[in-house]
Amino acid sequence: MSTREIADLTGKRHDHVMRDTRKMLVELHGEGGVPKFGDTYRNPQNGQEYPIFHLPKRESLILVSGYDLTMRAAIIDRWQILEDRRSPTAMLSDPSSLRALLLENVEKVIALESKVEEMRPAVEALDRISASEGSMTFTQAAKVLGVKRDTMTRWMVVNKWVYRQNGSWVAYQTHIQNGRLEYKEANYTNERTGMKEQKPYCHVTQKGLAKMAQAFATEVQ
Repeated sequence: MSTREIADLTGKRHDHVMRDTRKMLVELHGEGGVPKFGDTYRNPQNGQEYPIFHLPKRESLILVSGYDLTMRAAIIDRWQILEDRRSPTAMLSDPSSLRALLLENVEKVIALESKVEEMRPAVEALDRISASEGSMTFTQAAKVLGVKRDTMTRWMVVNKWVYRQNGSWVAYQTHIQNGRLEYKEANYTNERTGMKEQKPYCHVTQKGLAKMAQAFATEVQ
């Protein structure tokens, strides 16, 4: 129940009800507890907003306990009406209550859809990783991520994962230690000698792939 409604029912000035309410809330909940009851009201005549409080039944009854009998009775009667309207049978038979219930459920559905949309990048990232096994070369990782290899390596350079040295990709030690990158021996043909040789190449691990998949999905989103 709002302090405006309490003022109307008791015939008291709203600023006096606000004063009494603030004093009561401070005594009950401390200064830190007052804001959670606060709200604003827009006056339809001048379009300006004014502060009000919204009180649960307990706080409403405590507030009017200091008022005279007629005022207390008016508030108690009003709460009885509000509670009757909240009963399932009454709500389904009362058009205004049914409309409010439907709007409340629509808002919950919208909020749920928004939450699902926020989670989509992470879900897509996990889907990509589930299709991969073990650590992989940059080319393989880019394919799993669904981006160009150059796009992925640029991202890795900008975010201090790797740097270029003597024509090879070198991992920053922090990403080796945290398990996002690792080195694997790979066979290659020496262009000068034509001989088959082995050389350590930087690979992306499952952990590193997960991190990049989520980052890329979020940026695209």
